[in-house]
Amino acid sequence: MWGKAAAVALLALAVGYLYHTGTDLPARALRYYVTTTTPPGATPTGAEHRPGEPSLERAIASAWETLITPPSRQWSKVAVGVNACVDVVVSGVGLLQASALDPGPGLDHEVLHSREDLKEAFIHYMERGAAAERFFSDEEVFQRIARAAAEYPGAKLYVGGNAALIGQKLASYPEITVLLCGPVGPKLHEMLDEQIVVPPDSLQESDEYHLILEYQAGEQWGSTRAPQANRFIFSHDVSNGEMSSLETFVASLEDFQPDLVVLSGLHMMEGQGRLVWEERLKEAVAVISEIRKDVPVHLELASMTDPDYMNSIMQEQVMPIVSSIGLNEQELLFLAQAGGGPHADLPSWDGVPDVGRVSDILLWILEEHGRSEPSAEAELTRIHFHTLAYHVLATVDGYWGNQAAAVMAGARVASTQACGVRTVDAEAVELKAPVAFSSSHGEPRAALTLDPAEPITVWRRGSVTFHFSPVLVCKQPLRTVGLGDAISAEGLVYSELKPQQMF
Repeated sequence: MWGKAAAVALLALAVGYLYHTGTDLPARALRYYVTTTTPPGATPTGAEHRPGEPSLERAIASAWETLITPPSRQWSKVAVGVNACVDVVVSGVGLLQASALDPGPGLDHEVLHSREDLKEAFIHYMERGAAAERFFSDEEVFQRIARAAAEYPGAKLYVGGNAALIGQKLASYPEITVLLCGPVGPKLHEMLDEQIVVPPDSLQESDEYHLILEYQAGEQWGSTRAPQANRFIFSHDVSNGEMSSLETFVASLEDFQPDLVVLSGLHMMEGQGRLVWEERLKEAVAVISEIRKDVPVHLELASMTDPDYMNSIMQEQVMPIVSSIGLNEQELLFLAQAGGGPHADLPSWDGVPDVGRVSDILLWILEEHGRSEPSAEAELTRIHFHTLAYHVLATVDGYWGNQAAAVMAGARVASTQACGVRTVDAEAVELKAPVAFSSSHGEPRAALTLDPAEPITVWRRGSVTFHFSPVLVCKQPLRTVGLGDAISAEGLVYSELKPQQMF
């Protein structure tokens, strides 16, 4: 009785707030809010299901099919580099238990030196449901763990490394020819799409292996329970860690003549130590600067822990010379923390990242480290942010086209790839994105809403336009590895560089 009364009171307060603040929630979104805050058996006015009306998930999936249209000018040749490997995907809890490790408290480690470090770091991220990637310093111990992982029941081998995964996704489009540079061993070469061109200098005698410890939503180990499905990645990978293929990559561009360059693997250098990455990063910047100015460069970021290293990438070196970046919620917050940006005092995201806070950080990156003003020396004009529940594409006005379709395409591929299907199955996914949110956490801020019939929300702040799309989250994901790479690749496929603006 009291629970029902409390729910009705909460509903009244919510509807009253929406009425007095003028927030114009679409009817479907309001019914969704009402339904999710009402006890079973209670059917408030306006929340009843209308015969023949599709679910929110079905409405969004149907709208995507209509609204996602290709750009008028498409990429024909894309060069991708420079990290590539073979992924060994295995149950994280199962492998650690088989390795005679006991559950306990989690603790993050910037570099893993032992099996105990591995266990603690895995638990630290599992209890947060967050992705992470770490370098394992002891080659002998890593090789023993890698052999155990490859022999573990149900272990699977896949194409791995951000560059190779992005290349694989791009190569699924017959009209795109892909050049892939990275340490490509015989096993990886065998698994690559035949449409991918690998320069002879990128081929090596042995493969680099990365171990992917996956966990499912609700999976428990000791007192740790995963709030959502994700994975923990670690390796002892010197070739990728030193970005040894970078010079080969840039040298190959002259013959290949790409109209888009995608760069990844910078995060791998962090585990090599400051003396190594300081010098190598300078060399990398010099090499990247040789790429023709009229060819846009997309940088795919990944998990990092050293704020000095991130600052070197962001402020002084790499970020100012690339046109576009892709990143997730962990990387976005770390950028703000490392560079003293908005919400840098936030230790971590609490559940689904607040859209207003995300918008603040994206705007700060483009204004402080991008080309938000025509007179700026930096080249950065586009950021593709992705988290489990939604994506945001932030672009400086005048440089990119078809971004509404691009962000929705990225969201759609997150749903299909996670579920292992070609088209969205509305019964296998669920909407976790907020239906009402703000354009900023501070002032001035606009109240924004999600309309499932047209699931793209757009707002502007200064010279930056934001495109928001919900993700239909797979209820039982088959594989979480590589989703971010597929999202960024798909977003790039549907993006168009405006010809009147050259980088």
